[in-house]
Amino acid sequence: MARRILHLDLDAFYAAVEQRDKPSLRGKPVVVGGAAQRGVVATASYEARRFGVRSAMSGSEARRRAPNAAFLGGRFPAYRESSRIVMGLLHEISPLVEPLSLDEAFVDLGPSDWGDAVEERVMELRAELTRRTEGLTASVGVGSAKFLAKLASEAAKPDGYRILDPAEELDFIAPMPVRAIPGVGPATEQRLTGIGMHTVDDLRRADPAELVRELGPAAGEGLAALAWGRDSRAVQAQREPKSISSEDTFATDLTDPAQLEYLLRRDAAGVTARLRKAGYFARTVTLKVRFADFTTRTIARSLGGATDDADEIAGAGVALLRDVDVRAGVRLLGIGVSNFTSAAQERLFGDDDAVAPAVDETVAAGVELAGVRGRGYYPGADVEHDEWGRGWVWGSGLGRVTVRFETRETGPGPIRTFPVDDPALRAADILPLPCAVRADDLADDDGTDYGQKGADAVVE
Repeated sequence: MARRILHLDLDAFYAAVEQRDKPSLRGKPVVVGGAAQRGVVATASYEARRFGVRSAMSGSEARRRAPNAAFLGGRFPAYRESSRIVMGLLHEISPLVEPLSLDEAFVDLGPSDWGDAVEERVMELRAELTRRTEGLTASVGVGSAKFLAKLASEAAKPDGYRILDPAEELDFIAPMPVRAIPGVGPATEQRLTGIGMHTVDDLRRADPAELVRELGPAAGEGLAALAWGRDSRAVQAQREPKSISSEDTFATDLTDPAQLEYLLRRDAAGVTARLRKAGYFARTVTLKVRFADFTTRTIARSLGGATDDADEIAGAGVALLRDVDVRAGVRLLGIGVSNFTSAAQERLFGDDDAVAPAVDETVAAGVELAGVRGRGYYPGADVEHDEWGRGWVWGSGLGRVTVRFETRETGPGPIRTFPVDDPALRAADILPLPCAVRADDLADDDGTDYGQKGADAVVE
């Protein structure tokens, strides 16, 4: 009997959460990310996509295409809460759940009790997901292999499902472009189209030796197998991350080494916290610096042992940064750790500059970031007022904060403006969902935020 793999992808996830929690934005174009001068779009609602706004597009281009859209900062506590509800629901189906990101996962249906009632159970799954998340929708695909299930869910978007019979799978993928095959990026696609291979069916007709000659043995043979639907990759319920990193894009280029060192230390502390929560020790630290002209320099350094010490990791990153000439202006700065072990390892040799002296945090005051994750009274942030109750930031600037007072439990609410230092106004936590799931309640939750799309934190 053929394997049955399910792929679930939440529709326009970040934007859908914002529309759910902000009644006045339902049915209107919403863009998460791209609010700052150098911001990048993380997700666009389907209403915004009609104007050509897409993920990874620059905020300036998105504003040009959809000037009347609501551009919001990311509220990752809200996204994680909804994601945990969905992942918890999938774990009720099968213990073999592989999260790919906050909004996407594979499920091996082998251990489930679905049997032959796959279509009926998929419909029940989607309805229950919408109920527990209070309005979110998902597209679902089912196939005999992971990449077939993913292609099926993509074909079902938005808010649909596609269940592939094993007998139809080859016909389903035959007319698709070669870039639909996992691992075929722009460069590989260009090489394939250059030799007349535009579709999956073209790959099947090709001489396997020609693919090997053009792409190399591993890539050529793997591509030939995938073109015939052969994908034996298992759903990995305990997927170990290859790296954990954090990076900041700045609204204006930074040239002050002291500012950059402070920001690097701050990000190193966050990376180390996630490393510890995941239960790993790192042997390698990597620094990423992108300059004003978009050239990027990536430098790695071995720690000589395995550690989860924040000072040691930050010190290694600072030592790498001090070897970089930042006078041209730094647009993006990031630090990451990799080469994990499950136990600490002592250094073989001492390294006197591994722990660099701390930098006064006041040197970074006023540095404006351009990442997706919102900070302060950013557009979309949850706030609470002593008189008006809960709401969200409509906009801020010139010493003022404009708030729309509404929640997902109300209709569209009124708008009021306050001084930014109004003692009656304050930032608020998200309004919890009744079906919220704690991270500790997910059996295989390792503390990582799998691949936050467009966010400052990255797990691979």
